[in-house]
Amino acid sequence: MREAFSKAIVDAAQADPKIVLLTGDHGYALFDDFRKVLPDQFINAGIAEQNMVGVAAGLAKAGFKPIVYGLAAFVPVRVLEQIKIDICYENLPVILIGDGAGLVYSHLGTSHQSTEDIACTRAIPGLSVLSPGDRFEMEATMKLAFKLHSPVYIRMGKSDRGDIHTNIFDLTAGQILKVREGSGETAILATGSMVKTAIDLVDQGLDAEVWSMPSIKPLNSKQLNEIAERVAFIVTIEEHSIIGGLGACIAENISRDNPLPICRIGVEDRFSDTCGTWDYLLKEHRIDTISIAEKIRKFIHGNDI
Repeated sequence: MREAFSKAIVDAAQADPKIVLLTGDHGYALFDDFRKVLPDQFINAGIAEQNMVGVAAGLAKAGFKPIVYGLAAFVPVRVLEQIKIDICYENLPVILIGDGAGLVYSHLGTSHQSTEDIACTRAIPGLSVLSPGDRFEMEATMKLAFKLHSPVYIRMGKSDRGDIHTNIFDLTAGQILKVREGSGETAILATGSMVKTAIDLVDQGLDAEVWSMPSIKPLNSKQLNEIAERVAFIVTIEEHSIIGGLGACIAENISRDNPLPICRIGVEDRFSDTCGTWDYLLKEHRIDTISIAEKIRKFIHGNDI
């Protein structure tokens, strides 16, 4: 996915000299090609993320199209006020990239883990929130972000789970993508790294249809309601807090139009207790494949989880 992101920004910047990439002293290897091909369109703003967002806002006002890159724990979480006031209040076309979202920077502890970025960003007026699940969705979300000409946050997981799709496609704002068929009783709505987990569950025998949600805000309420009208249960899965994230977003929409049981699976209201590998932390937070399968079974059979 990160390679797809790197290629997408190089291709876009070669086609448009107004595109400028800013980084907060991160992503050196990731941006080797960009710096080699387009050194005049690359700015290392140093470990000063708040200032970097202000610089991006100024560049946008001057007619440039900035892409701001950082770890998700820093962009957007550390710079939330600057995103709100400097960029979104004036509806500036700045694309914000939060890399390593979720628990994937596991060994670096809570300071580098980001399980609240969706909740923070989707509450800011005018800010679109995109969350690709594979390299094809990454390319599609980048294309969409450039088309929107407004503030966009793209949440990118550092760990590549493999492909969800088989070909390149265009994405519309709010679109929900069906990636697995099911009997129609249960629909799993997942985003980011958890889309592959949902697919693995179905491949292992769980009877459910799987939908990928690369666009969290805006959300196509009509399409969501069509899904809700056909099924008896909805399950949401995310590598993010269950508070304010994808599950909360779905519940807010469903409760308004088609109230039905919703099982929200994600990180509970707590920090990680220990450090370890990414797979280890998924198990600690009970969002590994085995734990999620158990939660879904209990939910469908009427037991509280």
